[in-house]
Amino acid sequence: MKHIVWSLALVAGLAGLSGGAALAQQAPASPAAAPAAAPAPGGIQSQNIFEVKPDASADAKYAEQTNGERAKVQPGNNAPMWRQVGQGVTGYSSLPKTQAPEAGNLIQPFVQYPGSRFTNAGEAWRQVRNHWIIPYGAALFAIVLLALGIFYFVKGPLGHKHPDGTGPRRIERFTPFERAAHWANAFAFIALAISGIVMAFGKFFLLPILGTTLFGWLTYALKNVHNFVGPLFAVSLLVIILTFIKDNIANRADFVWLAKGGGMLGKGDHEVPSHRFNAGEKGLFWWGITIPGIFVVATGLVLDKLIPGFGDVRGDMQIAHMIHATLAIWMMALICGHIYMGTVGMKGAYKAMRTGYVSEGWAKEHHELWYDDVQAGKIPRQRSASQPAADAATASAGQQPAQV
Repeated sequence: MKHIVWSLALVAGLAGLSGGAALAQQAPASPAAAPAAAPAPGGIQSQNIFEVKPDASADAKYAEQTNGERAKVQPGNNAPMWRQVGQGVTGYSSLPKTQAPEAGNLIQPFVQYPGSRFTNAGEAWRQVRNHWIIPYGAALFAIVLLALGIFYFVKGPLGHKHPDGTGPRRIERFTPFERAAHWANAFAFIALAISGIVMAFGKFFLLPILGTTLFGWLTYALKNVHNFVGPLFAVSLLVIILTFIKDNIANRADFVWLAKGGGMLGKGDHEVPSHRFNAGEKGLFWWGITIPGIFVVATGLVLDKLIPGFGDVRGDMQIAHMIHATLAIWMMALICGHIYMGTVGMKGAYKAMRTGYVSEGWAKEHHELWYDDVQAGKIPRQRSASQPAADAATASAGQQPAQV
């Protein structure tokens, strides 16, 4: 039965084809008839995206539409909103402005910091940090360390070794209070310097050695050290400034010292006479400690959000960071020279700060004008209330130590 049905269907199909062919032969051709259009190919058709112009773009104020107006003609097109975000426009936020002044601001407005292109403030800060502060700061450290190394191998430690003075022949250079202030400030500065160097440069020389996890924990710990030691440095810096400012005022002898380069560039080993501090030490006090230190402390307090009204917005933090990092690197570079002179660069300098006393020979060689004032009685030999027991016993016994 199935075969019969298939046979009938085949016969009917052949009959239909033959009938259609006959009709086509009998129909007269029309000269006015248009040629038949080619059938459209199947599948998805492509189109040049630059030729696509939605009806909404025909509006003369299309580029000025708000996000609400654009949503009416092109639902889902949020270009106006993101254009405002990129321009730094602050949007709506349910948080109060007093608590979160930038809660509705995703991208900062365009600025141009020194050394950056004209771009949004976050990118401008990144360019200043990565293209200027980090590479040039590292170069400054390298130059200073190289210069100190060359100076040491060429000149060696300055001065002569003098026997320790005792009794009335010994001069008190630093009182216990002055030494306590110096060492407190020194330890705080070293802690801040080490933690700051690791945070700024650590990923270049420590991260490849320690790995991501250990370096992350180390940096996190040092960041907290940096934050908590900062206030100690601020207080000790204020004490240092108030304590030593009277002896760091410039005078005529300082200009003579500068004109002769401190006597370190000549062939002789005689130092240029100076008062308690020479012009180099005074320059370090003002340009390496006091002036940059004040700005470093102020910007550090802003970064720690300890100054009311400052540090609440990203712009304040970025400017504070650039000033803080630049001056901190400057201070560290200059204080490297101070550490060098106070340890291996000058004989007897470290002991003077450790014990507080120097011999007459040391005082006359390195600070001759200060020694002359002590000899003339203008400056007391013993400025603190206490005197070491050995010196007191020597003075009471009337012993006269040998001249040094």
